[in-house]
Amino acid sequence: MTRMASRRIQRLGVDPEVTERLRKHGVLTCQHILSKSRMELLRLTALSDIKVKGLLLQASKAAMPEHITALDLYERPDKECPVFFPSSLLKLDALLHGGFPTGTISEIAGPPGCGKTQFCIMLSVLATLPRELGGLNGGVVYIDTESAFSAERLVEVARHRFPGHFSREEAFISLTSRVHLYLESTCHSLLTRLEHLEEELISKGIRLIILDSVASLVRKEFDNLLSGNLIERTNLLSKEAAILKYLAETFSIPVVVTNQITTRINQPSSHASMLSVNTGAAIVEGEGSYVTAALGNTWSHNVNTRLILQFLDEHRRQIMIAKSPIAPFATLVYTIQDKGIVLEDDGMDPLLVRGTDPGLQQIRVRTSISHAIPGEMWSHQ
Repeated sequence: MTRMASRRIQRLGVDPEVTERLRKHGVLTCQHILSKSRMELLRLTALSDIKVKGLLLQASKAAMPEHITALDLYERPDKECPVFFPSSLLKLDALLHGGFPTGTISEIAGPPGCGKTQFCIMLSVLATLPRELGGLNGGVVYIDTESAFSAERLVEVARHRFPGHFSREEAFISLTSRVHLYLESTCHSLLTRLEHLEEELISKGIRLIILDSVASLVRKEFDNLLSGNLIERTNLLSKEAAILKYLAETFSIPVVVTNQITTRINQPSSHASMLSVNTGAAIVEGEGSYVTAALGNTWSHNVNTRLILQFLDEHRRQIMIAKSPIAPFATLVYTIQDKGIVLEDDGMDPLLVRGTDPGLQQIRVRTSISHAIPGEMWSHQ
């Protein structure tokens, strides 16, 4: 089945009474319709055989991948939906040719405490802003699997990053009412949430989806050492990625997910090495091991853009563009302040680095708890 098979029945123009009958029996998408026999649909819908054939034809056409040429894409008018979602980090947006691409999945990976959730909270504020301020003028679906989201931090970032716009109480009410938070604690509940998300996007005017984090639940529930678990985990992640890609493409919106880190035992090849500078942060964890983004290459292939956040020293951190169809491999230095992620304004151009397989890209982590920033309020990411 293609990602288009996840299209909700309501979007086919089916009679509302028929839609409601199907919904009561758990038939919600084109895929559900096409998985039923004609006899089953006759019983569930109370339609005539001719109308059931028409329903199957509608679902088949909706699930069929769209045929389009490169010229069609190039000339497609896209006035209402921007091609990129600016992060408000000017140097990063310049490298990404405008910001996070809409219609795709972007990933922010890194160790705990490096600012992944801070980045997502900042993006949530940005998405609700009017277009003239660089926003998407829409709502945000924020799926939190680690209970890391903070409404207080959302308001704090908004107040300090855009003091002019958020000078009135009405602006804060608009902001907080547009960010829709969903706390998911199991893989099943997360998948169910994603499967039912299409209606939310339509009814609430959602312009950004954030999943923080994609790795948390699968790493809790699946032990890869047990037979069959790796295959089951891979299938689950593939389903989640397919739904997110479908939603991103169908609604022309950015999808941002965060990812955790893992330690690989095998020694990476020499071309996979990162910058040789190491000021207070470990590049490898031990002999023949190194730290990289979690979930492996299968998941990595589902991600269009990958940013890696890592520790540079005791006070500064680093954004690395590790995967992008249009941007170079590059690094930028940043700190976390009251207004969120702030790039270091040293007057220098971003540092271009040698690229490697994004699934093998090494990540710097803190060597010990003593490297924590004194007085840091936002260490749990």
